[in-house]
Amino acid sequence: GAAAGRELQEHVRERHGHLLGAPGAGNGEQLYECPMCSLTCTNIQILEEHVDLHLEENSFSEGGNVRDLELAQQLQTEEDKWQRSEEEKREREEFKKLQRQYGLDNSGGYKQQFLKNMEREVDRGRMQPFEYHKRKADMMESLAFGIDDGKTKTSGVIEALCKYYQSESKDVRRVWLSAGVDHFHSSLGDRGWGCGYRNFQMLLSSLLQNSLYRDCLRDTTLIPSIPKIQSMIEDAWREGFDPHGASHFNNRLHGSKAWIGACEIYSLLTSLRMKCQIIDFHKPTGAMGTHPRLFEWVLHYYSTDSEGGTKVMCTSKPPIYLQHQGHSRTVVGIEEKKNKSLCLLLFDPGCSSQEMQKLLKQNSDGTNLKLLRKFVGSLKEKQYQIVAVDGVLSLEEKAARCRASQVLTSEKIP
Repeated sequence: GAAAGRELQEHVRERHGHLLGAPGAGNGEQLYECPMCSLTCTNIQILEEHVDLHLEENSFSEGGNVRDLELAQQLQTEEDKWQRSEEEKREREEFKKLQRQYGLDNSGGYKQQFLKNMEREVDRGRMQPFEYHKRKADMMESLAFGIDDGKTKTSGVIEALCKYYQSESKDVRRVWLSAGVDHFHSSLGDRGWGCGYRNFQMLLSSLLQNSLYRDCLRDTTLIPSIPKIQSMIEDAWREGFDPHGASHFNNRLHGSKAWIGACEIYSLLTSLRMKCQIIDFHKPTGAMGTHPRLFEWVLHYYSTDSEGGTKVMCTSKPPIYLQHQGHSRTVVGIEEKKNKSLCLLLFDPGCSSQEMQKLLKQNSDGTNLKLLRKFVGSLKEKQYQIVAVDGVLSLEEKAARCRASQVLTSEKIP
């Protein structure tokens, strides 16, 4: 910069008398050397002007460097800004994808999906227009009354299993079964997101057959439709249950395709004065990512009240809601094999009525049971949660659980 220039000029003045050689061209002229490029000049003024030119060039190129630096910084800032906006865009898209995946994107709920899927069936020639109109009218009626239309329901499976285990199944030492449970599978209106609601319907179908629970369910004598269940969960939130969970759904489920999980089922059941608990199996407890502790917990749940050594225990226990990432099912019983290994019996909302019907005419080799049977090696998700009902709550107990749910709803199995 300027300081360096001044130094250089001083340097030139100091050396202006420096004779480079003998008098040039024989006429006694002195020669002066430029300290920057070794050019020789005959006159000190010429040399100083020459050096000044060097200095101007220098300051110009330095200024250029400054400008280059500024330009580079500006480009970097713009690049950073662009990257940030791209990241934000990606995050927004990811969030929208998650909202879509979990049915929170305001794209409509059960009714809209039902109609859209039926229209698609008509377009493809798989449904006649008259059938479309009849089913639409049926659906509108069932939604108006808030009652499930029963079109995806299979009854009598537990009774058929009781009979089968008494006469067949030689490898089973003992089996415990829930009190009668109807199976419900997902329909055109909730395919892809309705498993939590369908499992609640299964659980409720059993509770309604038990006089202990039926008294608490006086307002719910028939199985509610999915939009009705959504409204019931919203009612539980309004009572003060699980505000943290409610805020995740913006306090609104009705009219959406929102996935629900164990916390929503817990809130709903507790608001109906059901005494229930969430148990969190937050990591595998056996080899190869298995959950033997979960199986032992289920065995304990079913066997606590059963006495006597009979092989088939048709208990009064309600089924258990079983949740893992992305899906939920209903535990309706557990087998203990002769070799002491355990096997859960599960109703899956993804299983169709046609498949479930096979269990009503159970063949003697029990091959259809593979629809229900899950051994320890078959449940290898990272985490599971269960919701189990075991009694009814007084109004005071319900209020206390409501307050507790505002802090914590799940108990971890270590």
